[in-house]
Amino acid sequence: MIKKERVLEIFEKLEVLKRGHFLFTSGRHSDNYMQCAKILQYPEYTEEIIKGLAEEFQGDKIDMVIGPALGGITMSYEFARQLKTISLFTERENNQMTLRRGFTIPKDSKVLVVEDVITTGGSVKEVIEIVKQQGGKVVGIAALVDRTGGEIDFGIKFRTAFSEKLTSHEPEDCPLCKEGNIPLEKPGSRKF
Repeated sequence: MIKKERVLEIFEKLEVLKRGHFLFTSGRHSDNYMQCAKILQYPEYTEEIIKGLAEEFQGDKIDMVIGPALGGITMSYEFARQLKTISLFTERENNQMTLRRGFTIPKDSKVLVVEDVITTGGSVKEVIEIVKQQGGKVVGIAALVDRTGGEIDFGIKFRTAFSEKLTSHEPEDCPLCKEGNIPLEKPGSRKF
């Protein structure tokens, strides 16, 4: 497992943690944003961090790895490379998470679900549901960042490179919206 100190060193070097007023995919607002794409643009850091996480799943006999687009695509690929298996990804179509491009999950396949950042776990839960609908079995979840500080519980093995409670708010409770002087940004893959 990669040490938290090393992960923080990489995050700091690449300016992964941003400050401002951000809108998450979940609809929640926050004064901080973890831009994991800054890690994923560097193969050497991506490999180092994911190798440390993948070691946690070596004994689980993973048949395939799957992650939600966009952040989960590179993650899925690198986990699959490390675990010597195949990589899939899900996409949103008409605001619904789907498995496309001819991807299939054979019945009883052991599947690892991966994501870059977990805020509410919504996208991961959608991917888990797709795996189950296809007849696969989710044996674990991995993420670069868990913004809940370990409070989220998927009911199965869950590993992260970085876990810290980072606050977020429903829009109506957002202190930055109430102040009204910091513009709202949507830095993720989906626009307003």
